[in-house]
Amino acid sequence: MTSNRSTLQVPNLECNDGNRIPQLGFGVFEVELRDTTDAVLRALRTGYRLVDTAAMYGNEAEVAEGIARSELGRDEVFVTTKVWNDDHGREETLRAFERSLERLSFEWIDLYLIHWPAPAQGRYVETWQAMCELKEEGRVRSIGVSNFLPEHIERISDATGVVPAVNQVELHPRLQQRELRAFNNEHGIVTESWSPLGRGTVLDDPVVKAIAAEMGRSPAQVLLRWNVQLGCVVIPRSVRAERIEENARIFDFALDPGQMAAIEKLDREQRIGPDPATFD
Repeated sequence: MTSNRSTLQVPNLECNDGNRIPQLGFGVFEVELRDTTDAVLRALRTGYRLVDTAAMYGNEAEVAEGIARSELGRDEVFVTTKVWNDDHGREETLRAFERSLERLSFEWIDLYLIHWPAPAQGRYVETWQAMCELKEEGRVRSIGVSNFLPEHIERISDATGVVPAVNQVELHPRLQQRELRAFNNEHGIVTESWSPLGRGTVLDDPVVKAIAAEMGRSPAQVLLRWNVQLGCVVIPRSVRAERIEENARIFDFALDPGQMAAIEKLDREQRIGPDPATFD
C-alpha cells in the first residue's frame, strides 16, 4: 500500500488573521467526478496539504472521500470551498455553507471564499457579513474572497472592519495582476493564483520554454515557481499522476532575477476567465 506520508516540504504563508495556508494546493475545478477522489488521494500522498474546491464545482463530496481515504488527520489537510453567486445574501450564504459542510462531512472549513463579487446583484456585503459570523462561531477558520477587485474589498472591509485573509484570482504571466497584488500586500491579504498555468496557454511560450531548458525543468514547473517567488499560493490541477508529482517539485530550485524579469515582460493583461467587474 502507498504511504499517506510524504517527504515533500511545502512552505506555509501567514494570513492576516494569524492562520497559515500552504503555498501549494491541489485544485479540482473541472475535474470529472469519477476522477476527483483518486486525484485528491494521489495529491495528498504526493505531499499536497491544501485542496481547493467550491460548491459550484459539484465535487465537494468526492474531495471529502479522497481526504478520508488518505487517512490524514483533519488538521493535516487545509480545505477551501466557496459560496456561489446564486447564494449571495446573509441567509442564503448561511444555508449554502451548511450544504457545503454536509457534503464535506467536516466540523469546520479551513477557508471559505466568496467565489465572485457579482457586483450587479449588490449583495456581496451581506454575504461577507454572514461569513464573518461563521468565523466568529469557529465554523470557518479563515474567510476570504475570490476574483475581488480593490473596490470590492474596500467595501466589505469598511462595512465590517474585517479584511479578507485571501484573495484568489486569475494570475499567470499573461495576466500578472500587479496593481491587485500590491493592494493585497498592502492589506496583508494572501494572493492565491487560479489558472497559474494559464490553462496551458503559456506552456509553449518561447521565453518560458527557454527558461525551462536552462533550468532542466518543465515549463509548468517554471510557471509555478514564478508564482511562488511572487509570494502567491498556487493551486494547479491535473488527474495524471506524473503531472501531480511534477507540479509539486517546485521548492528545490529558484529562478534568478533575469529569468523573473523575462517572464514579467510577458504580461498582456489578458484574461482567460470572466471579468470580475461584470460577471454575475
